[in-house]
Amino acid sequence: MPENITTVYENGVFRPLSPLSLNDGETVQITIVAEVSQRQKSMIKLMTEGRLVPLPTKQFKLDAAAEQKRRELFEKLKGRVGKPLSEIVIEDRGRW
Repeated sequence: MPENITTVYENGVFRPLSPLSLNDGETVQITIVAEVSQRQKSMIKLMTEGRLVPLPTKQFKLDAAAEQKRRELFEKLKGRVGKPLSEIVIEDRGRW
């Protein structure tokens, strides 16, 4: 019968953290699964409850005009590395 146990790997040996229902010399198969962090456990719980939805991974495609605007903006901004976007906007807008 399958049994889930927690072990610690020390000096090349898995050491169970609680007693096992096995006889000495008994052969078993082990599946190793790393323990998940508390953050991962919380996220899994929220997803299971439907309170957290993963972001979509599908990339959207721009039409030709929007892609051209994006490229123009990229070219315009690429030389301004390290400057806050708010300052760039003020410079482009000019004086009121």
